[in-house]
Amino acid sequence: MSTKLKPVESAPAPIVPKGRTLGVIGAGVMGRTLMKGLLDSGAIGKSQAWACAKTEASCEKAADELGVPVEVDYYGRVSQAGLVLVCVKPAQATKVIGELKRAGLQPDTLLISIMAGASTGQLEATLGTANPWVRAMPNTPCIVREGMTVICGGKHATGDHVARAQRVFEAVGKCTPVDETYFDAITALSGSGPAYLYLIMEAFADAGVRVGLPRQLALTLVAQTVLGSARMVQMSGRHPAALRDDVTTPAGCTIGGLLMLEDGKIRSVLARAVEEATKIVSHLAPAPH
Repeated sequence: MSTKLKPVESAPAPIVPKGRTLGVIGAGVMGRTLMKGLLDSGAIGKSQAWACAKTEASCEKAADELGVPVEVDYYGRVSQAGLVLVCVKPAQATKVIGELKRAGLQPDTLLISIMAGASTGQLEATLGTANPWVRAMPNTPCIVREGMTVICGGKHATGDHVARAQRVFEAVGKCTPVDETYFDAITALSGSGPAYLYLIMEAFADAGVRVGLPRQLALTLVAQTVLGSARMVQMSGRHPAALRDDVTTPAGCTIGGLLMLEDGKIRSVLARAVEEATKIVSHLAPAPH
């Protein structure tokens, strides 16, 4: 009796091509977080990595944390880079891209931007070469490896480039490719979302104190409740409304609390917050030139 052999799956291409390096331009909180995630996961080795920061003090701090070279002047490292993460503010886009180009950026170097509001078209026009760009929008829970990142490729990015970028952000949480038209809304929802949730968590903890709980106990209860509720949504596959109904027993205390939240128009307030943030982010980054 013959048996069918399973096709051998080829290993994914390395994040950084052999003999090349990975650089982080802007070793701030997110830049360091991404580099640390890549190093800790074994996706790259320390000998392949480098970063830059604005000041010598910042460079020293980042180098101590990461164990890789971090310098103000990265000019001599660009030509060997196979991947560069651009983790600076949108207002610095034109300056940084110009420096990369003058430093001998190779035509096959993959560039990944986390700059809010800067489209792939703007980035490509500023650089003026056929280098592949991938745009990403991570959020701060990447710091604890629970981030949510979306990515999209520019016109010169192939499926392999997007896959490499996805592996970068999967080192610090979840990552999914999306159409670029969604980016402003996603920035307002998941990019800014942690701030909204921290405000809600603070309010709940204050409420716990108001009804007699010690503050630290109230905060512990709130944090774990939010974490557990999120896990329920992720793992059950059920709609949040159905999960809410499970908690809401007839004539119980939960329905009373829910009615108060509805009286306060919590749904519309949260929706308006995301709507307003989306409007702002759409004007956040002036077109690079």
